[in-house]
Amino acid sequence: MAEAVWSTDTGEAVYRSRDPVRNLRLRVHLQRITSSNFLHYQPAAQLGKDLIDLATFRPPPTASGHRPDEDEEEEVVIGWQEKLFSQFEVDLYQNEAACQSPLDHQYRQEILKLENSGGRKNRRIFTYTDSDRYTNLEEHCQKMTTAASEVPSFLVERMANVRRRRQDRRGMEGGILKSRIVTWEPSEEFVRNNHVINTPLQTMYIMADLGPYGKLGYKKYEHVLCTLKVDSNGVITVKPDFTSLKGPYRIETEGEKQELWKYTIDNVSSLAQPEEEEREQRVFKDLYGRHKEYLNSLVGTDFEMTVPGALRLFVNGEVVSAQGYEYDNLYVHFFVELPTSNWSSPAFQQLSGITQTCATKSLGMDKVAYFSYPFTFEASFLHEDESADALPEWPVLYCEVLSLDFWQRYRVEGYGAVVLPATPGSHTLTVSTWRPMELGTVAELRRFFIGGSLELEDISYVRIPGTFKGERLSRFGLRTETTGSVTFRLHCLQQSRGLPSGPAPHAGGPRKPSPGPSGPLGSHGLLAHCSPGPPCKRTSQALSKAGALLPLHPSY
Repeated sequence: MAEAVWSTDTGEAVYRSRDPVRNLRLRVHLQRITSSNFLHYQPAAQLGKDLIDLATFRPPPTASGHRPDEDEEEEVVIGWQEKLFSQFEVDLYQNEAACQSPLDHQYRQEILKLENSGGRKNRRIFTYTDSDRYTNLEEHCQKMTTAASEVPSFLVERMANVRRRRQDRRGMEGGILKSRIVTWEPSEEFVRNNHVINTPLQTMYIMADLGPYGKLGYKKYEHVLCTLKVDSNGVITVKPDFTSLKGPYRIETEGEKQELWKYTIDNVSSLAQPEEEEREQRVFKDLYGRHKEYLNSLVGTDFEMTVPGALRLFVNGEVVSAQGYEYDNLYVHFFVELPTSNWSSPAFQQLSGITQTCATKSLGMDKVAYFSYPFTFEASFLHEDESADALPEWPVLYCEVLSLDFWQRYRVEGYGAVVLPATPGSHTLTVSTWRPMELGTVAELRRFFIGGSLELEDISYVRIPGTFKGERLSRFGLRTETTGSVTFRLHCLQQSRGLPSGPAPHAGGPRKPSPGPSGPLGSHGLLAHCSPGPPCKRTSQALSKAGALLPLHPSY
């Protein structure tokens, strides 16, 4: 039957496959559309005596033995990178003088074998593989528009000049790098050469020789039926897409005698047998199991536990931003102060840091500097006093905001402090800052022109210093000015072997206490198991006492 609808969507389609690409098989069917074969497939309304069979008008076989209708229709099944020679290549490589490269000589030997075995099976349909000359020329001369006088852009030139690497040309693992990973001073030529991503890719073209009968082997009659591209990630690009349920594609030849051809492309790759699929699943399961064992060997089987009566605090933090300051190009100096009683940190642990210098951007009425500077630290608390009133003091995070101008003059923009959250989880803290100031115009002129300003010798003076032993800390006479604020994002984790000392009821009735020793921290508010009833009251009282022991910010 004749298809009334042609497929006009000749765009490319992208597929992904985990199977080897060598298993890909395509069936290409090519046929020339003529008035005779078009009418031959039309169903008759009724068979009468006046109807003449169209087979009467078919021309007789030619002297070569090939009927014209057989020459006008062909169907071939093609595998990935399978070489089918055209009539032009057969005529060319039979001449030994035309063979220049080792590949040409290889093609000559294959053609001679084909001639000795009865000739090639294909007539009009042939292929160009990734190693053929046509692939390089096609990628180099491909146009982006239909304009006759097209001027290629810079990106088009780069994509045309870059010959993508073969998948089989891979360097040995563990080899020494021949180029530096980071080029600190790239030249203009270096930037131009490395602008385009070079992805390993293999290409294959399915072609058709649409020349008139008896005139096969001319380059001007060659047309591309399908383009296949496969990269190292298993991505298969087909242009145009497989025909499947759509209508066939059409090609109209140019010249004195215009002809119409139709062709279809179907995926006829053989499906995997159930035994092969089961074997593949076993291989993947074994592979994933080995990888899981490898990861477990890196992590270890023994979970690191704290000693009884100890609390470990892990903080993964980030200096998010700073806003509301007078000058630009800000950076933050911060450090964590551990209480002197029972708190410690590993010897390798760094409890301070300095962010990068960051320019501000306008956000509404404020100027905001986004740092996104990560930091992490670990601290341990060893509980020695088991009395109910002996609750731990918590670490304090201090920060100092400074600005740096073009002349390398720095100014103190503000000081601030905040107590780390006593509960695990994610917390976003905004620390308000202030700076000391002097009265008078001279101090402001000095700050503006030479960058000098009052500074605190001990940043912990922002809060109550750890070395202060008195009952009252007086700041009488210290003039300050409120400045901006710094935003921190903290992710806190706590680890302890302290367990609840008594059973906790739940919806299902009484529950047995968890096995294991009950550590001293389990009976305090910071790590107590909260349940309805009197235990919660004890917990809230303990937390109230803990909050009373944590000093607050001074007011100015």
